[in-house]
Amino acid sequence: MIARFFLTAACLALASGPLAAQDGADTSTEAPETKFTGEDLFGLSVASDPQISPDGSRIAYVRRTNDIMTDKAVSSIWLIDVSTGAETPLVTGEGSHGSPRWSPDGTRLAYISTESGGGAELHVHWMATGQSANITALAEGPSGLAWSPDGTSIAYTARVPGKGLTLGKPPAKPEGAEWGKPLQIIDRVTYRRDGGTYVKPGTRQLFLVSATGGAPRQLTFGEYDNGGAVEWAPDGKALYYTANRRENWELDEVESEVYRLDIASGAITALTDRDGPDGSPQVSPDGRMIAYLGYDDVGNAYDQAQLYVMNADGSGKRLVTGDFPASPDAMEWTGAGLFVSYEADGEHRVAKIALNGRKQELAPRLGSTYYALPYTGGEWSVSKDGTIAFTTASALAPPDIGVTTRAGTRTLTALNAMHLAGKELGQTIELDVTAPDGVKIPAWIMLPPGYKAGDKVPTILEMHGGPYAAYGPEFSADYQLYGAAGYAVVFSNPGGSTGYGEEFADRIEDNYPISNHAELMAVVDAAIAKGYADPDNLFVTGGSGGGILTAWLVGKTDRFKAAASHKPVINWVSQALVADGIPYFGPYWLGGLPWDRPMHYWERGPLANMNNVKTPTLVLVGADDYRTPRSEAEQFYAALKLMGVDTALVVTPDSSHNNLSQTPSQQAARTASVIAWFDKYREGAKGEE
Repeated sequence: MIARFFLTAACLALASGPLAAQDGADTSTEAPETKFTGEDLFGLSVASDPQISPDGSRIAYVRRTNDIMTDKAVSSIWLIDVSTGAETPLVTGEGSHGSPRWSPDGTRLAYISTESGGGAELHVHWMATGQSANITALAEGPSGLAWSPDGTSIAYTARVPGKGLTLGKPPAKPEGAEWGKPLQIIDRVTYRRDGGTYVKPGTRQLFLVSATGGAPRQLTFGEYDNGGAVEWAPDGKALYYTANRRENWELDEVESEVYRLDIASGAITALTDRDGPDGSPQVSPDGRMIAYLGYDDVGNAYDQAQLYVMNADGSGKRLVTGDFPASPDAMEWTGAGLFVSYEADGEHRVAKIALNGRKQELAPRLGSTYYALPYTGGEWSVSKDGTIAFTTASALAPPDIGVTTRAGTRTLTALNAMHLAGKELGQTIELDVTAPDGVKIPAWIMLPPGYKAGDKVPTILEMHGGPYAAYGPEFSADYQLYGAAGYAVVFSNPGGSTGYGEEFADRIEDNYPISNHAELMAVVDAAIAKGYADPDNLFVTGGSGGGILTAWLVGKTDRFKAAASHKPVINWVSQALVADGIPYFGPYWLGGLPWDRPMHYWERGPLANMNNVKTPTLVLVGADDYRTPRSEAEQFYAALKLMGVDTALVVTPDSSHNNLSQTPSQQAARTASVIAWFDKYREGAKGEE
């Protein structure tokens, strides 16, 4: 969900004074760069997908490292001994390796790899021998790996290619002729997905394969997707999964049910039936109950999912608890209990939930693997005895692997300690912000390296996307690059952000982005009042939802010296009809279709304010962004040109909506272009002194 040039703090300082000269030798030396630069993106490592063994003794995790020679993130699987912290490589070498999943007895590890040189395949690694084998040869890559309770087979999902619509018959092609590519005929409602280009004909189905290899058995069929996480019944006789098997499934992206699939007969039974999404099933260790997440669909842009349980046959449904400050996003049910993760107050937490609704918050604070910006998030797993492996949170480094046992919580890795040693990084502190209506707005400011108390520094307001998401005091490579260039970065969770309860998220219901303006100005005012921000050197930027807000703010205020709008929505009509969520954006975010509410669409789009825009504004987008399509950014660029506002359009080749779809060099170049744009209008910047 590029015209590139690097702007790095690469001025090399001489040593403070020469040593006693000997024989007239030149004793001057070059000091290493102490600030974070674009080159520092290379070598950054991110720990992700920590999977703890069933007995809690070992953790397999995915390590992603940015490689300067290939300009991409290289993924490998590593193993940690929980008791000693000793770390060893498990699956490395050619290809990309990920999604490690332990067999029930802990003797094998299934994973997905491209090491065979083709597409992604299912592999199994035998821990005792160190040998691995390719288990499948698939036309499409697998996902959602799940071992059977007896360890003899593995369930997974994969796309089954389809024929697609044909219209007419082309003439016969003579032997040896070179013709143009055939027509592309589209008849799907959602015909392209961000990060996946145009949708190929076919559907996602469930499969079962022997853990020692062989031909897989297809378990589901039909012209609808069957996907998501796969959960086994403890007796190995059934699978539970999530799908929308209704006739109009393509037009209802929110709808889903929990299904039971009997492996012997292939019979499929719907266990839920409400109007709204139900999913993420987790079966109790004794197989008697199923926990799941869901809510009633009433057409809102945001509805918080709740935790429910039901009997294994679908009867006895009941709400377990309703006191989460945001939707639970992951669950695991082991012999140690039912564990759930969720956002809360700018953090990602894990709790143990009793079936009477009592919540016990646990020690791990999860860290997001999205290191470009400080989004909350994180990944975790739990063993049979309740040991939790998780990605750690820090404002000064991407996530490592942590573990919580009965003895306490420890961080087991230090992937970037050597790489970032000697780097002076910006420090993040919390701000006290109150909106004009008296509601507290969570906010932080990252001060530039070397900040001295009392200094008023150029300050960037950076806004998160979503808009139903949240920031927190997490590491951000973009922010550290801004800080190295002398900018403070102020960021917040305005209305619509998650982790503060549904009422707070609903502050933007049917009024986005209008209602965020006053809140964001209060954040800027707080940074000025605290003496951090220079009121004459304010800048604004953000991506996706933050890109919309950037485009909106420059039409409402001239307070900012310059702006940079990343992948914005600029025209809600085209967004609703061109983005990859055609059945969703109009009905849920705008409350109806464009021709039914034309003024409602127009009034909430930044184009409505173009006559007021005077702020020099850079526009940035990925060439293959289908979430907020490139055409949105191009409309804004054209409008700015027509208004005579200084602008430029930065397009990142082969990039989707996700910033991490960009190569490390593209990430560095993109941020450098923003810094250069701001420096052009910054008072006291180089060239003005």
